[in-house]
Amino acid sequence: MIALPPGVRFSILDRSLTLRGEHPSHALRHAVAFARHVENLGYHRFWVAEHHSVPGVAGSAPTVLAAAIAAATESIRVGTGGVMLPNHQPLVVAEQFGVLEALYPGRIDMGVGRSVGFTDGIRAALGRGKDAAADFPARLAELLGYFLGDQSAHPGVHAQPAEGLRPSPFVLATGAGAGHAAAAGVPLVVAAAIGDERMTAAIDRYRDTFRPSAWASHPYVVVAAAVAVADTEQAAYDLLAPEAWASAYSRTKGEFPPLIPAEDIRGLPMTPREREHFDEAMRHQILGTAETVAPRIAGLLARTDADELLITTGAHDRIARADSTRRLAELVGTAPRVRAESSA
Repeated sequence: MIALPPGVRFSILDRSLTLRGEHPSHALRHAVAFARHVENLGYHRFWVAEHHSVPGVAGSAPTVLAAAIAAATESIRVGTGGVMLPNHQPLVVAEQFGVLEALYPGRIDMGVGRSVGFTDGIRAALGRGKDAAADFPARLAELLGYFLGDQSAHPGVHAQPAEGLRPSPFVLATGAGAGHAAAAGVPLVVAAAIGDERMTAAIDRYRDTFRPSAWASHPYVVVAAAVAVADTEQAAYDLLAPEAWASAYSRTKGEFPPLIPAEDIRGLPMTPREREHFDEAMRHQILGTAETVAPRIAGLLARTDADELLITTGAHDRIARADSTRRLAELVGTAPRVRAESSA
């Protein structure tokens, strides 16, 4: 176990990645089973994501999947990382999270993001344009207002059963988005994969401009990072290589594919551009044995002063991924710390 700042939490983000030749239903069922696994290990939250028309991702309806996960678990917080608010009307999002919070009180997190559909076709199908993120602050204010009984956006309109309930809101953002989270007075989620300089700049901007609100009295920062812990450096590398390759493929071919085994990736004749994107994706990962991962996690926490780490491990080998989360839980001591804390 490594020495960590007091109160730091560890959570899991599962993007329901599919494997080559697998039906998406298997990835969704695995997400539910994986949530039960990490709950037993003492992780604080389990989040799912939103992606549309992506061959390698089964998670297209995060609030529906979150409901299934909340029903299958007992105490772990469950939520979204996140619902892309430009794609949806705030009233509908409020109603969905109102239902979740009503059914599973005190366990629901409402993580929202600013991204729009990846392609022209997806944006057209969603009825949103490239500039849909421009009105994110207004849409966020409307969404939060429904829970507070604020009808200023649409007088006389109530989000049932959301009004008066308090799912925990989070904003997934970098750049200007960090300022939106600060202005709204809600916790911020920022990805370590964007690089230290951009990550710390976003966090500093958020903390410097944070306005206390009905949702949070002080800044709260969640840093998302890809982490793999295994017996050897190579085994940990092999855990994260499949998603790194899928990311490189999407950057060059425009489509995020189902994951393939690490041994298949080693034999691929990558183009220089594919190799560049693959190496860049792997560069931002935290991987290795417990002894090598420990100082990197401690360093990330020291650089960011984060309140929480949100862990992703997009592995093809799901048994090895489950073992990685176990090793990480043992390394950071999640079970005694998280289970002793109240939800927030």
